[in-house]
Amino acid sequence: MSLSSMFSSFFPVVHADAPEDKEVKEEPAQEEAQEEPQEEEEEEEPEDVLPGIQEACEQSAKCAPLLTHFQHCEEKVNAGEGYKGEDCVEEFYHLMHCVNGCVAPKLFSQLK
Repeated sequence: MSLSSMFSSFFPVVHADAPEDKEVKEEPAQEEAQEEPQEEEEEEEPEDVLPGIQEACEQSAKCAPLLTHFQHCEEKVNAGEGYKGEDCVEEFYHLMHCVNGCVAPKLFSQLK
C-alpha cells in the first residue's frame, strides 16, 4: 500500500479541473424573500457589555500600572527608541491577563 493510497482512503480526493455543477433555481430566491420579513420581526441582539467592562478593568487600581507600562512601551517602540525588533507583546500579555481576570466574574454575572 502506497502512502498516497493510504491517505486517499481517509481523505476524499479533489481535482482542481473537475467541472462544477452550477444549477440556478428560482425557488430558493423566493424563499429568501419570504424570510426577510421574519428577520425584521426578530429581537435585536443585546449590546455587548464586554468592551465597557474591559475598559473599566484597565482603569482599575490593579491593572492601571500594567496599562501605563504597556503604553510607555508602545510610545518607546513607535518612536524608534527600543532595540531592534522590540515589541510590546509581553507587556500586552500581562495587561490582558490582569484585565481578563478582572472581567470574568463581572461578565458572567451579567450574562443571561
